[in-house]
Amino acid sequence: MTAEKLSSIRARLEEKRAYRINEFCATYGLGRTKTYDLIRTGKLRTIMVGGRRLIHKDAAEALFSETAS
Repeated sequence: MTAEKLSSIRARLEEKRAYRINEFCATYGLGRTKTYDLIRTGKLRTIMVGGRRLIHKDAAEALFSETAS
């Protein structure tokens, strides 16, 4: 993926209120394995909507503000 395309994706995703797993990984620079580990351990909250797991932007920000402290 080119840097220009990645930048375009990040700009579009910044407007979102919730991310699918792959979108979250691309936006926050984490792998799927680590993301699912964070979910499994309760450090990253998710919601299920119609069989799709979503990560609310507030939950993502809370995760990173918690690890930064």
